[in-house]
Amino acid sequence: MQKRGNFKQYLEPIKPVKNYINWNFDNSYSKLPEAFKEIIKPVSVLNPELVILNENLAKELGLDFSKIEKNELSALFAGNILPEGTSSIAQAYAGHQFGHFTMLGDGRAVLIGEHVTNQKKRYDIQFKGSGRTSFSRGGDGRAALGPMLREYIISEAIHSLNIPTTRSLAVTKTGEKVVRENLLEGAILTRVASSHIRVGTFQYIAAKQNIDELKMLVDYTVDRHYPEIKSSATKAVDLLNLVIEKQCQLIVNWMRVGFIHGVMNTDNMAISGETIDYGPCAFMDHYDPKTVFSSIDKFGRYAFSNQPPIAKWNLARFAECLIPLIDKNEDQAIKTATQIIDNFQTIYEQKWLDMMKSKLGLIGDNKDDLKLINSLLNWMEESKADYTNTFCYLMDMPIKDEIYNDKRFIEWVQAWNNRSNLNNSNKEDQFQLMKKVNPVIIPRNHKVEEALSDANKNNYETLYKLLSVIQNPYNPKVDVLEYQSPAPESKEKYQTFCGT
Repeated sequence: MQKRGNFKQYLEPIKPVKNYINWNFDNSYSKLPEAFKEIIKPVSVLNPELVILNENLAKELGLDFSKIEKNELSALFAGNILPEGTSSIAQAYAGHQFGHFTMLGDGRAVLIGEHVTNQKKRYDIQFKGSGRTSFSRGGDGRAALGPMLREYIISEAIHSLNIPTTRSLAVTKTGEKVVRENLLEGAILTRVASSHIRVGTFQYIAAKQNIDELKMLVDYTVDRHYPEIKSSATKAVDLLNLVIEKQCQLIVNWMRVGFIHGVMNTDNMAISGETIDYGPCAFMDHYDPKTVFSSIDKFGRYAFSNQPPIAKWNLARFAECLIPLIDKNEDQAIKTATQIIDNFQTIYEQKWLDMMKSKLGLIGDNKDDLKLINSLLNWMEESKADYTNTFCYLMDMPIKDEIYNDKRFIEWVQAWNNRSNLNNSNKEDQFQLMKKVNPVIIPRNHKVEEALSDANKNNYETLYKLLSVIQNPYNPKVDVLEYQSPAPESKEKYQTFCGT
């Protein structure tokens, strides 16, 4: 590793120490032209202290931290020392934020490099909250402990729910305060992603109107994520179709578990199809398609039911970037792109229907399936039924709630049983299908808040227990009754915050 200054200055790197950790950096993105990035190192912090290290993820990455003392690990995950072979940069990108286009970039994050595993899988290793860059736009470049731990919790929960996502390798306190509405404990998250290429990355390069750089970005993205179309004569069209397919599946998965991203700006949509940027994210308790938690989403742009149309809107912005590469004739290119984007609705609706049928254990097709599904959702909305627990109840799990004695629900269950009988399978087979897609456990918002509140008091036991429980959301290994219960009734509306 190469050491740098302990404070707010950079020193010449000293002789690297032996790489005991098995890092294997090969930094392809940093070799792209200047327009794509700023070469910069993380800003050193005063007194780093490792809060949590994701041992399971480290193992998947082939990394071994067992021979490294905690103080050196703390320095590593704060950016005070960097592994040998890194080539740290801040990435440039743009974004439609709540519909308004802005030139952006990593204002508080540094991509230290790309780690390649023994299985030849490539992962970005990024520090989030690592100090100011030229993209900071007046911000301090830092992050607070609470939001970084929230991203750690939710990203690991999403991973355990079998949904593509960036992962969290570590959270380290900086020993410094960050100024928000109050003085908060500073922290840095180490994020792992298959890449950080976003729709906003394409918007940034497209806005520069340099066709060679746009081609370069398409080629790089295809090489990294979609090598099956590398030799295609219609690469831009194929890329658009593949990204639409990935994003449709991602959003369907969010809807399956009641996840609300909270800030679906185009800079928060990854070309890889991974969930990225966990800011004011949360999970829905009682079913309400208009559910929105984010304090900055005043008009519900990113509410639960709006996630599919917003995904389509974002993908339309992606398609606009590719117009010069789709066809030399601009009118024809626009026509082609429009037709592809219009396919989103058909693809999404079929995937959503298939997903909901799996949640209900329905096999085969029946003309009344959609009516049956919507009938349940309408009852859940009107009755304020818990989204997760209702499906658990249908799987004969011991969910105690008087709401399921409602006459309309009992009648619906009879209709569901009648439809299920057409499956030509027994109840156990049906439940096995349902158990694969219906989580017993989600990171309930009030349990997340408890963990974050205790962590801010230097008590991490609540956090560790929550992380342990959400590792097995479909088949919990311990008694998880307290984690199944929705938040207690409150007159105050639950809100989440961006953390910037």
